[in-house]
Amino acid sequence: MIVAPPADIERIVYLGTPALAVPPLQALHRAGYEVPLVVTRADARRGRGGAQSPSPVKKAALELGLAVSHRVDDVLDTGADLGVVVAYGRLIKPHVLERLAMVNLHFSLLPRWRGAAPVERALLAGDEITGVCLMVLDEELDVGDLYGCAEIAIGPDATLDSLRAELVDRGTELLLEVLAEGFGEPVPQQGEVTWAAKVEPGERELDWTRPAAHLDRVVRLGHAWTTVRGRRLKVWKVAVHEGRLAPGQVDGVMVGTGDGVLELVEVQPEGRPRRSGRDWVNGARLTGDDRLGE
Repeated sequence: MIVAPPADIERIVYLGTPALAVPPLQALHRAGYEVPLVVTRADARRGRGGAQSPSPVKKAALELGLAVSHRVDDVLDTGADLGVVVAYGRLIKPHVLERLAMVNLHFSLLPRWRGAAPVERALLAGDEITGVCLMVLDEELDVGDLYGCAEIAIGPDATLDSLRAELVDRGTELLLEVLAEGFGEPVPQQGEVTWAAKVEPGERELDWTRPAAHLDRVVRLGHAWTTVRGRRLKVWKVAVHEGRLAPGQVDGVMVGTGDGVLELVEVQPEGRPRRSGRDWVNGARLTGDDRLGE
């Protein structure tokens, strides 16, 4: 049986891992809540030397002078009133949920985009609205009842990074609001369930037969790429225009798609720094036989 949050909350254990989970932790600390323990993923080996690298949440917690553990069960020995989970990356076992009330900050308007990559999927799908929800943490993934949600409009120029930052800011506000006002009774999720699977590397390859509007969203996801003359070209920024060119055909900085054309605003040739699309085109000396993606 899942435990409900108590009326008075002073001690909060925090579970999170990536950079987007750092601001809520810092905000809880600033707001005066006692954080007896932070739980995060184990240090990862990075770089050629295989040196251990702490998660962003661990680094932030240590800077705040907070105790850190890599074992979820350690939260049961803290006397905490509540556990707050933000992008921790693992399911919490039932025996923990039966002893400590836990809530999860999830970056979508549930039940749309349950799963690992809700922000990415909302952007790729062309959603105009997304948001963040504070939910009951359940042993099943993202099925818990909701204590509150806040909507965010996805602007036409929103990138994955900018949208994440906006969601983290609003989610942090929502968390502090609910803590200050009291949790009350959560309400069930309502609506069609959609799943946010992890974005695979191949999904960032630009398929020039797709519409320009779709390819623009792939670029705004970050690390989009195509090929030219057998070498990879990263595409960092584009602009959508009306017009007609064959898919992958290049005319100046314009590239044909399945519907409309894309202007190459910023690109990065393999092994080179980023540059404007105009500078790249001038240096590449493409011919009429060249096609992107071939």
